[in-house]
Amino acid sequence: MTRVQRLTEVFVEVANSLTGDFGVIEFLQQLCERCVELLDVDAAGILLADQRDRLMTIAASDERTHVLELFALQHDQGPCVDCHRTGTARVGIDLTDLKVASEWQAFATQAREVGFVAANAIPMRRRGRVIGTLGLFQSTPGRLSADDILLAQALADVATVAILQQRTLEDSETERGQLQSALTSRIAVEQAKGVLSERWQLPLDDAFTAFRTYARAHRLRLAELAGEIASGQFDTDRIPHPDAR
Repeated sequence: MTRVQRLTEVFVEVANSLTGDFGVIEFLQQLCERCVELLDVDAAGILLADQRDRLMTIAASDERTHVLELFALQHDQGPCVDCHRTGTARVGIDLTDLKVASEWQAFATQAREVGFVAANAIPMRRRGRVIGTLGLFQSTPGRLSADDILLAQALADVATVAILQQRTLEDSETERGQLQSALTSRIAVEQAKGVLSERWQLPLDDAFTAFRTYARAHRLRLAELAGEIASGQFDTDRIPHPDAR
């Protein structure tokens, strides 16, 4: 499938998200995967600010990205944290550069350990306010092209629209509620991933793939199914056990 066709799919997906009932976590997860397909990057993650303006990872293309994003937040450093504070994109960051390694020592070290040598952070904006960031990571050196950066910003804008998908959001309390709801949903998904990973003795990525496949096949929202799994209300034997890799 060509890049144009993939891009068309993304905007069809966001259009669908704006009509009726949809799961924001499912959409953002797909968007991260689309970033890897469409851009010259190896992994992507979306971070969203909570009610106290603290960033939390809400979606990632793989567990490696998710672990790195969480590490960055714990140390209050990294391109995504910096992008959120300033509202300015940070692109073409060489994680092997001595200056970068000195500025973000913990983040740069962890990034290299999981295989990333370059990073980019794109702001997610609404009416001048930055509600989160799109993080893009590369396993090989090199800067993103101008076209890739423009497309990355468009995808970040799409993610913002999906999160704040109500027709009108004049009430700031309503907006904060939308953001908090998305974050709460992600927490439930993480808990379910942990339960299944422990029960099946499989990596988190494998557990998530099986969980997500089951939800799609049965037209269930990830967050709702995750809540039932985490609370013990759902019999996990109903989810087909993935083959160990």
